[in-house]
Amino acid sequence: MHLSPPPSGRRMLLAAAVAAATALVATGPVAAEPLTAPPATDRQEQYAAAAAEYGVPQSVLLGVSYLESRWDTHPGQPSTSGGYGPMHLTDAQHVLSTPASGHVDEDEDPRGDDSRPLTLDPATASAPAEDALPQASLQTLDAAVALTGLAEETLRTDAAANIRGGAALLASYQKELGAPVGAGTDPAAWYGAVARYSGADTEDAAAAFADEVYDQLSLGAARTTDDGQRVTLAATTVTPDQSGLHKLGLRRAERPDGLECPVRLACEWIPAPYEQLSADPGDYGNHDLGNRPAQQKIEYIVIHDTEGYFRPSVDLVKRADYLGWHYTLRSVDGYVAQHIKAKDVGWHAGNWYVNAKSIGLEHEGFAGHGTWYTEAMYRASAKLVRHLALRFQIPLDRQHIIGHDNVPGTTAGTVAGMHWDPGPYWDWSHYFDLMKAPFHSTGTPHTGLVTIDPDFATNQPAFTGCNQQPPGVPKPTPPAAPCPLRGSSAVILRTAPSATAPLVNDLGLRPNGTPDTMYISDHGARASAGQTYALADIQGDWTAIWYLNQKAWFYNPASAPTAKWANGFVVTPKAGKSTIPVYGRAYPERAAYPAGVPYQTISPLQYTLSAGQRYAVGGVLPGEYYRAVTFDGSAPGDWTVIRGENRYVQIQFGHRVMFVNLDDVQILPASVGAPA
Repeated sequence: MHLSPPPSGRRMLLAAAVAAATALVATGPVAAEPLTAPPATDRQEQYAAAAAEYGVPQSVLLGVSYLESRWDTHPGQPSTSGGYGPMHLTDAQHVLSTPASGHVDEDEDPRGDDSRPLTLDPATASAPAEDALPQASLQTLDAAVALTGLAEETLRTDAAANIRGGAALLASYQKELGAPVGAGTDPAAWYGAVARYSGADTEDAAAAFADEVYDQLSLGAARTTDDGQRVTLAATTVTPDQSGLHKLGLRRAERPDGLECPVRLACEWIPAPYEQLSADPGDYGNHDLGNRPAQQKIEYIVIHDTEGYFRPSVDLVKRADYLGWHYTLRSVDGYVAQHIKAKDVGWHAGNWYVNAKSIGLEHEGFAGHGTWYTEAMYRASAKLVRHLALRFQIPLDRQHIIGHDNVPGTTAGTVAGMHWDPGPYWDWSHYFDLMKAPFHSTGTPHTGLVTIDPDFATNQPAFTGCNQQPPGVPKPTPPAAPCPLRGSSAVILRTAPSATAPLVNDLGLRPNGTPDTMYISDHGARASAGQTYALADIQGDWTAIWYLNQKAWFYNPASAPTAKWANGFVVTPKAGKSTIPVYGRAYPERAAYPAGVPYQTISPLQYTLSAGQRYAVGGVLPGEYYRAVTFDGSAPGDWTVIRGENRYVQIQFGHRVMFVNLDDVQILPASVGAPA
């Protein structure tokens, strides 16, 4: 449904002038007062008024704002790159007063191979709170203050003022390019100003942002914002004049042959080093050479956040004595740096089995600092993931496009220390929409599976502890303060169908059996958008799933569902098995290892799967171990994939995926034996 266009700011001023003149004729002379229009309260009118005031085509103002924030306000909360409000006015100095977290935790092994542990010192491996973008890109709020005369806090927190600030910036950029200004000017003439608004420091990144804006103009958009305002951008075909782009004086990024990025994505090659660090051939960094997918299939793309700012995080991956991942994405403009080729194995997920079969993407951001991920970065990431998934035949679903928080521990001892990024504020549903793989219903209450999918904007769990403690298993003392209420992909899981029932227990995080908590990093009682679980029960507005060897209940009213019905397959223990072990990696049996290659222990986690329970199948996988322990491949069996007879089933067992031995389970259609 298209809404009628609201009156423009100029028409509002004209109406006010007519009313004042009418009053003057009726009542005689009165004391002179400034003639101002009443402030617009409707968000669409606020865009129209700001566009008229500063001479920006309304469609351009709406398009830029959509690419920055999707018109959301995120009241009082900055993005990772320090942007506030619907126009993403940046105030980096205000944000950088919050220190960045370390990228690794104490005693963490990002390689995730207990046969050759890699321990990094967090004191020397943290991402400092700074960036290397031009200061003007990270401090546009100052320019908006000068152009509008409004106070900094007003521009940060008041949506109408923020929109005015963004319009003023766009107009100033257009004037500096010597281009025409006016609400009635051709939107095609604003390409250069739009490109500059991105804050990018490279020409291709600025162009990619502007191209996305003009693509959005041709598509149009309509949505309800996070504060309940309905905003519409009418579809208009515009062929932009790109000549203004070259007047910005931006550098051109290096894009060598072989760069693994899609067309129209701003991408640069910044290599991670592969270097021997001493005479010991086993002492090297910061990734392993491989031959994927010819040697082994790439099964996963792992979504991380950096827990630091972009440039320092890139500086870390450039260190030979650190760890490596494949790509880093910047918040302000969606710029991408590739560090490792897809054929090679990064050290990023803390689980060697997953590392050997995955590509790792680090996104500038913080899982629990109260900041939000920008639309520019979501779009760039979605383009990149879709490109990689199609190239390597990786299914676009949440069994294969996983968060770092979905990667299992390798052994019982590593479960508690696994990372929880990108956290509950990553919008998985919107992300998959951008990848053209939306979550949708494929079943009924009788087909036996549910896919979690709450409305991101209105689903606002009462988490605690944002900005208070570094990542890790929380032990807040005193009790952690509430986080700001904001949209989330996570639903909360309870022991009974009641909002007052305790949260479920994750034995790996709380071995004593106490309930998990609402602390921001405590994900042991959460399910996330796109994850599919086996249905266990339904009572009124509550739905139960099988989760970590127990029934876990979440609120799922028919009037505002937080999940979709799904169809597929489940596993259950074979007849005669009361419980079966659960694993964090799918390694081959001892007999598969050739002479000279140490056996990698098949070590069960602390969880078990009991008879009568069912878990959603994510795929059947061969038992594999990628042997890579020396810089030059000189060790016996090095740079080979060892496969055995063992086969495993990947299941959605808790918040993380896990594995069970195929010999221990029956695979059934989820509809067979589903709750009535």
